[in-house]
Amino acid sequence: MRVVNQPIAKIDGMDIATGKPVYTDDLCNQNALVLKILRSPHAFARIKDIDTAKAEQVTGVECILTYKDVPDVRFTLAGQSYPEPSPYDRLILDEYVRYVGDEVAIIAALDEKTAVKAMKLIKVDYEVLKPVLDFEKATGNPVIVHPEDDVHINFDIGFDRKKNIASICFMGDGDVEEELKKCEVVLEKAYYSQAQIHGMMETYRAFTYLDHNGRLTVVSSTQVPFHVRRIVARALQIPKSKVRVIKPRIGGGFGGKQNVSVEVFPAIVTLKTGKPAKIVYDRKETSSCTSSRHAMRINVRLGADKAGMVKVIDIDALADTGSYGEHAPTVFTLVGLKTLPLYNQAKAVRYRGTAVYTNKVSAGAFRGYGATQGAFAVESAVNELAARLKIDPAEMREKNIIKAGETNPILDGPEEQKPITLKSCTLDRCIQKGKKLINWNEKFPRKVFSDTKVRGVGMAITMQGSGIAGIDTASAVIKLNDDGFYTLLIGSTDMGTGCDTILAQMAAECLDTTMDKIIVHAADTDISPYDTGSYASSTTYVTGNAVIKASEDIKKQIAESGAKLMGVSAIEVEFDGERVQTQDCSRTLTLDEIAQRLALGEGQNQLIGKGSFGGETSPPPFIAGFAEVEVDTETGQVDLIEYVSVVDCGTVINPNLARVQVEGGVVQGIGLALYEAVHYNDKGKMISDTFMQYKVPCRKDIGKITVAFESSYEPTGPFGAKSIGEVVNNTPAPAIVDAVYNAVGVRVRSLPVTPEKVLKGILESE
Repeated sequence: MRVVNQPIAKIDGMDIATGKPVYTDDLCNQNALVLKILRSPHAFARIKDIDTAKAEQVTGVECILTYKDVPDVRFTLAGQSYPEPSPYDRLILDEYVRYVGDEVAIIAALDEKTAVKAMKLIKVDYEVLKPVLDFEKATGNPVIVHPEDDVHINFDIGFDRKKNIASICFMGDGDVEEELKKCEVVLEKAYYSQAQIHGMMETYRAFTYLDHNGRLTVVSSTQVPFHVRRIVARALQIPKSKVRVIKPRIGGGFGGKQNVSVEVFPAIVTLKTGKPAKIVYDRKETSSCTSSRHAMRINVRLGADKAGMVKVIDIDALADTGSYGEHAPTVFTLVGLKTLPLYNQAKAVRYRGTAVYTNKVSAGAFRGYGATQGAFAVESAVNELAARLKIDPAEMREKNIIKAGETNPILDGPEEQKPITLKSCTLDRCIQKGKKLINWNEKFPRKVFSDTKVRGVGMAITMQGSGIAGIDTASAVIKLNDDGFYTLLIGSTDMGTGCDTILAQMAAECLDTTMDKIIVHAADTDISPYDTGSYASSTTYVTGNAVIKASEDIKKQIAESGAKLMGVSAIEVEFDGERVQTQDCSRTLTLDEIAQRLALGEGQNQLIGKGSFGGETSPPPFIAGFAEVEVDTETGQVDLIEYVSVVDCGTVINPNLARVQVEGGVVQGIGLALYEAVHYNDKGKMISDTFMQYKVPCRKDIGKITVAFESSYEPTGPFGAKSIGEVVNNTPAPAIVDAVYNAVGVRVRSLPVTPEKVLKGILESE
């Protein structure tokens, strides 16, 4: 291949490095009203009275909105395909506030200083209620987080507000209890994964205005422009046809911007006042007033024989969805869906779980989307089982894992087609290569370097998906311009991942042309073809397939048009990307000539290729991850020496961009494993809401990261490709935990692995 599988630089890379791209705030009208949000100081309360009279008298205040001024229609902020599985449990502003930071009033003023001044003059009389702060005590708690009776559910997700249950999940195959009786070894442990903050560089922001036709235009830093349009329309009770959403450059999202966290606030102000409005969250609001990763407790039971063959996997989980249920059912499902199929020799598997409401910041989508938490628990349990049996954990996995050509009842796909056959997988080769790269056989389990320094190695495996089977769809349009270059119209959103580049590579490969002939335009809901958005690791697989179909469509049209202009049959010509010529080479028309003649009205006026794709399966990418750590036995300090990730993402479309995707995801996984944790005080206020209190790993914290690929070929994927965006997050936590155990014999089952936990374990063992 000339373009695909080549390390082509990002088409916008230099512009980003030199500060040229236009982000949301750069597009704001200078006269736009500035919004600030008055937020609840209480974790749970009912607003008895709210007095805005003095605030409204401040010069420069345009309007102040409370729960009395907004539509009484519930919706969800989860950017998911309609009908959303997440409960409709929100109002724009509510009589009840359910966490410290929940919205109480919207203040719109001529500038930020005026808005803040007015906000301080608003008087609120609260009936303070007892909050639910411990998610392990939420189910059946006498305190009901959602006392209202008008929450709407599109599907039966096990919702029971009176028990604080947002969702219940169950999946399985085989008789778990009966098979456990046959097992020679049974291991049962509980693992805790914490809430994690996205930490993207560009905070949440949106800008709204009415165009000359009175339509609401929303300019937003979002991963899901088409979902924003639908959700804003529902929240404001206006037709979707009256809403246009424009996505400029995004400064990172990691799943956080799959929630429609801020767009409704300037939108309702613009509708009320007729004036442009904008909102820009500061870092504290971004951390404490949007969403985080779901904190979970996951109980795992593994049954095996003494040779290390895993016979039973039984998972029972509890998730903290916080104050609202965005993504609760779907994140929770992936805990089991993306872990159970890995160990294909098991005779029985089961996953049960409950996602519960608490009076804390809402949880939502986060890179890895439940598979991260599931991998931490299951892979940690597998490592513990291997240690108990005194078997090398890499070797134990090699004889238990799923392989290409095998079937599994839990693989993602249509129920009527199950069991699904795995068409592509090189996970066994990923393990073998990872062992060589980290020098596993020499280093496992540990090496003592001094009286106080010990190094250990650990490993884990994981899988994810490529889009959501049977739900995710994308369309692409390619038009031939009059100068012989192409415009690729897509609805997906590049968050810095490089998807604009790889989609252009696919189009260029199909059209036998160069990258400079492809102009990418994304995303504007008035212009771009429909795309569910950049989440669920869908862009390369789902949108990529749509781009290939559109490219093939226009390529066929070019050949037919060239033949018509030359007065010959279409079966007599070939198009090589530069010219259409007859097979005997007696007649030739260049692409530029065809484009010009079409523009002048000869034949069809303009050529437009179209393609749509919605996958019936979600082919999984795989990773084998290996960690080497050094532990100080006097302090418990853990330093990561090296991390190795070997990836099967099918055909690698762009090795450079794939590599940095892996590196970035590994760093986020290292943060989850060693540093990052959301903390609350006893009143329910988040106390880790800035980067002064919330530690994300920097360059000195991550050691050496080694990335390698073991390509497979996925026949349903574009050029054989699968996704890579999320799977990269999942192995660091269990691999690092096991490396620490192998070094000093301390098993940490509650993330993150802090020096205090390690030192306490060392002292207790002594």
